[in-house]
Amino acid sequence: MTDGFPAPVAVAHAPLAATVMRVAELAGKMGRELNQVFDLRRLSEASGVPTEVVRTLLDGRPAGEPDLQARFLQRLDLLRRTRVKPNGRRYTQQEIADGAGMSRQQAGALINGDRRPTMEHCDAIQRFFGVHAGFLTAHDADALTDALQRTEQQLLQDFAGRARETVPAPAASAGDPLARLLQNHGVRGIAWRAAQLPSDKHRDKVTEWLDMLLESVTPNES
Repeated sequence: MTDGFPAPVAVAHAPLAATVMRVAELAGKMGRELNQVFDLRRLSEASGVPTEVVRTLLDGRPAGEPDLQARFLQRLDLLRRTRVKPNGRRYTQQEIADGAGMSRQQAGALINGDRRPTMEHCDAIQRFFGVHAGFLTAHDADALTDALQRTEQQLLQDFAGRARETVPAPAASAGDPLARLLQNHGVRGIAWRAAQLPSDKHRDKVTEWLDMLLESVTPNES
């Protein structure tokens, strides 16, 4: 398989391992195929990590480029290949320089690896390409963890939306407070905030409570 990760296994990087397990569990609850949720090419483009490094990290083996400049060059090359102009062509050095507020000579030296980037350079280039802070500099395992956490947030939103759709309108109109909570804003807000919590322990408690809430409002089959 070249574009998908078949199943999560023990991952060496602890935060990454915890995120992988949460995403896999959510995907299972929603009936999503793991090789789509853990699509290697998509995760590479979202994180900036080379596809082969994504695969190695998810296989549970240490990997990644330890040198900051080498990571910067890898990520910048990926940006230039995947974030292109509307006509499908890459941005030129001059266009990157103009958009990032630097000279063409500065941009060329950074792109060619003749100059080590500063944080100001990275911030300017990240803004130009419209990617999040740290895209060009984060360690590979951390960058992949961040990309998977965004996947987790989307899955939580989808899960909340699905739960909201399952609540029958008559129950809410009859004054059922739990049904109203689900139908209006509660579960969506809870799911979104759960993804922002600082630790797995906090997220697990919210997930446990949310599961209990959903079970309590599931209509009884006659």
